Amino acid sequence: MTIKAVPPVLEGSRKRHRMPHGAELQPDGGVRFRLWAPGCERVVIALQAADAAGSEQTLTMVAAADGWHELTTRAAAAGSRYQFMLPDGLRVPDPASRFQPCDVHGPSEVIDADEYVWADAAWNGRAWHEAVVYELHVGTFTPEGTFLAAIGRLDHLVALGITAVELMPIADFPGSRNWGYDGVLCYAPDSVYGRPEDLKALVDAAHARGLMVMLDVVYNHFGPDGNYLPVYAPTFFTDRHKTPWGAGINYDGAHSKPVREFVIHNALYWLEEYGLDGLRLDAVHAILDDGSRHLLDELAQRVREYRPGAHLVLENEENQSRRLVRTANGAPGQYTAQWNDDMHHVLHVAVTGERTGYYADYVDDTPTLARALAEGFAFQGQLMEFRGEPRGEPSGLLPPVAFVAFIQNHDQIGNRAFGERLASIASSDALRAIASVYLLLPQVPMLFMGEEWGSTRPFPFFCDFSGDLAEAVRHGRRQEFARFPEFQDEALRERIPDPLAASTFESAKLDWRDLDRPEHGEWLDFYKKLLAIRHSSVVPMLASIRQGGTYEVRGAGVVAVRWQLSGGGQLMLEANLSSVSVAGFPAATGRVLWQLGRADDTQPCGAWFVRWSITESPR
Repeated sequence: MTIKAVPPVLEGSRKRHRMPHGAELQPDGGVRFRLWAPGCERVVIALQAADAAGSEQTLTMVAAADGWHELTTRAAAAGSRYQFMLPDGLRVPDPASRFQPCDVHGPSEVIDADEYVWADAAWNGRAWHEAVVYELHVGTFTPEGTFLAAIGRLDHLVALGITAVELMPIADFPGSRNWGYDGVLCYAPDSVYGRPEDLKALVDAAHARGLMVMLDVVYNHFGPDGNYLPVYAPTFFTDRHKTPWGAGINYDGAHSKPVREFVIHNALYWLEEYGLDGLRLDAVHAILDDGSRHLLDELAQRVREYRPGAHLVLENEENQSRRLVRTANGAPGQYTAQWNDDMHHVLHVAVTGERTGYYADYVDDTPTLARALAEGFAFQGQLMEFRGEPRGEPSGLLPPVAFVAFIQNHDQIGNRAFGERLASIASSDALRAIASVYLLLPQVPMLFMGEEWGSTRPFPFFCDFSGDLAEAVRHGRRQEFARFPEFQDEALRERIPDPLAASTFESAKLDWRDLDRPEHGEWLDFYKKLLAIRHSSVVPMLASIRQGGTYEVRGAGVVAVRWQLSGGGQLMLEANLSSVSVAGFPAATGRVLWQLGRADDTQPCGAWFVRWSITESPR
């Protein structure tokens, strides 16, 4: 299926972010090139003419203060391809490249952001409490794996009840397939998905349907192949900080200002030039900064000054509730929300019984389950055995919408050896129960693509490296699981999908034909029904839930949680998230919004029972 870009309209608008680095078209013609290369005395631009394939000229940049090299020339124009040539003859792409037509090692292309005419002038975004997020990987969301092909599935998301699409990272990565977390050119949408105007067409089409679009960005490391920054800007990184990927990014040492500006402008660039509604910041606990002002603090302030309504979402293993604090009027002071891994873990353990790795800290612990449901974080300063130290900060005073709840995402599926989804490892009754919990929870729900129809397609880890790096990744992936009891057998480890194989990538692609199968259609109807209830009955009350709820443990896996509404009344969840019936479960009070299973005073409450109800204050 070939899908054409949305045609521009004359009354549309244009969007461009003016950057202090990279290639910028000038109002009076020509292009200004600017590169921070403090490790080089001289930098030359190797420029290919936009209209003469194969012809090239070299232009020497002017060395300026503080390691900058600059040149403005009329020899370049939109469509020109260029590389920076270092003193030893090495050619490198622009680290702020807007597009890499020939992958990460090839030339960069000058892009005129004003060429795309937007049709979304009337779009003002959506309030965060309305968010129902759908995480997707562009390359596996459709058979074609492109930005334009994704447009053809937006109506499905609208009908489902989704209000926000979250794209996994799209920054240019090496090769033709990757999760996106190995990106090395963070301003350039990867060419395997399409050109910049194709991404803009996707955002435009989403806005036309009332969908927000968010992007996953990575500021804690660069990928292992195609990152040339250490060659000409060695102070971009520092050995003072160590991350799981190597040396830390220099956000706090000498010469760190250009580094910080590079990343902050990247966030502003995506929000302005692509009209995105928000960003999800990957693993911010690995953004190491001991300076007087942490990068996360400055980035949030700069974004809030530019776009107060932008939604900034964190992934943060440290559970730092202070980054989610609201202002006096209830708006986010810094960050809008955080992915709530604790919520995933308590619900995952409930339906699978798994107890290896970090799951061990959530097994047979109903108070932890209840605390995550009521207050967001399960660990709020308590000792976490898996880490060997306390984790988290108190979160009960935060509004529930400061947390993003999910039962599946790319990490929690793909970090499994075989990339199995919950539909392959848990019972349907159990899955219906936890879906009934998290889709109606006052926290913001997030679905992983295909979850809504009970897809059993795996989402294994995949990438496209070559040479020694490829072999190291292949070996490392299997050794990663060698410490787990179930993978002590080397023969079993050899069955783990090869992350470099094209077949592994192909296995992750959604099969939309599944929607024609009755069992998948039933799952889709179930999700649609729950999300319809959320939009009609839960979303309208979210603004009146100012802080976490109170909880009661009624037995193993059996909880009751109440959230007070500011105008009086309360929202109540009662659930038996276990496979054992419970006697003496009380009858419903108030108006029942949703009930899965039966419970009353005369018979035991069945396994996997969920009831949502609301009591309203007398007028």
